[in-house]
Amino acid sequence: MVQFIDSAKIKVQSGRGGNGAVAWRREKYVDKGGPAGGDGGRGGDVYFIGDEGLSTLLDFKFQSVFKAENGENGRSKNCHGALGEDLIIKVPVGVIVKDLKTGKIIADIKEHEQKVLIAKGGRGGRGNARFATPQKRAPQFCEPGEPPVIRELLLELKLIADIGLLGMPNAGKSTFISVVSQARPKVADYPFTTLVPNLGTVKKPTGDAFVLADIPGLIEGASEGVGLGFEFLRHVQRCKFLLHILDITDEKYEENYIKINNELKKYDEELAGRYQVLVLNKADAMPDEQIEEAKEKMRKYNSDIFVISAIAKSGIQELLNHIYIKIDEIPSPIVEVELDEDTGVADNDDSDYTIMQVSKNCYAIDGGKIRRLAGVTDIRNSAQVIRLKNILDAMGVFTKLKKMGIEDGDTIICSHLEFEYMSDYY
Repeated sequence: MVQFIDSAKIKVQSGRGGNGAVAWRREKYVDKGGPAGGDGGRGGDVYFIGDEGLSTLLDFKFQSVFKAENGENGRSKNCHGALGEDLIIKVPVGVIVKDLKTGKIIADIKEHEQKVLIAKGGRGGRGNARFATPQKRAPQFCEPGEPPVIRELLLELKLIADIGLLGMPNAGKSTFISVVSQARPKVADYPFTTLVPNLGTVKKPTGDAFVLADIPGLIEGASEGVGLGFEFLRHVQRCKFLLHILDITDEKYEENYIKINNELKKYDEELAGRYQVLVLNKADAMPDEQIEEAKEKMRKYNSDIFVISAIAKSGIQELLNHIYIKIDEIPSPIVEVELDEDTGVADNDDSDYTIMQVSKNCYAIDGGKIRRLAGVTDIRNSAQVIRLKNILDAMGVFTKLKKMGIEDGDTIICSHLEFEYMSDYY
């Protein structure tokens, strides 16, 4: 039996963009050569795609970290780095994706093969060939690639079924679904037999089919998470309509009916008002006069009442005939999930930085963009060092250093690079 998992926490990371290259043409018969550093490749994107063949998030229990491929660095002879391969992650239809950091919903996957961009790969850096101009024919610098996007996500699965089965534990929902479909749920005479949702596919006379969801039983307080309440209510929201199965051998069947509908109303007014078919089950264990009495008593709550015995398979066909009509008449509910407009999929900005005075005459600058710039700067190449300093100046680094009291001759550390501060230059 496949274990049912309906929520999972995962981490996704897009690909890092490749660095540009500093290179020169050196062919024997090419006069004066010229810059020939290629661009870095774009990092791979991360996508989620709906797959109706999946019904659980079990796979994410064994793998929780997913990384797209990084872009390759640029090379000489104007050769660009290869693009990082996109990562496509298959998820069940009905998954809602939340960003754990912000708590906002960033995707609602409701259809088969629906594809959603979750994390955009970093742009590749430009090689020195891209910076050549008539005035500057030999640029000795390149760009670093952009960083990846890293996101921690919560996946929540809401089953997409046509009909949801309501009913207290032991009302006979699992037996009913085993009779009308090929599903084989565990059936026994004790509370909470159904600990996870069971799906059953029922074929109509026309040849098409619909899906029944036998979902964990409700108890009082379910709308506040008592018992298996949240597990039930999460999965029943997308059903077209509901079959409410009552065990009429239970003396409190009317009270049970009221309790379940009250829990639905507390959780979602629209859900409580959705069309219900009332099914009085276990008729084989009751005399006819008591069955008629139960029908009359429940008619004040619902006009569509059917009497069945799931275990004896009596009354089933009449109920199914009614369901066949209603499944075509009632449209699927529009469950709007409010998505965050700014999903952050293109948020590759890592320009924030910190400055720390590590000693009286030494200052360390750290940040994602700082480290990337230092990674493509050769301290032995004056043109590259000048470009690095110009970018730091544009970022406001030297303005902050002056406020911190930096003096001529003090050391500035950027990643693995060290250079002296000169106020005349800045």
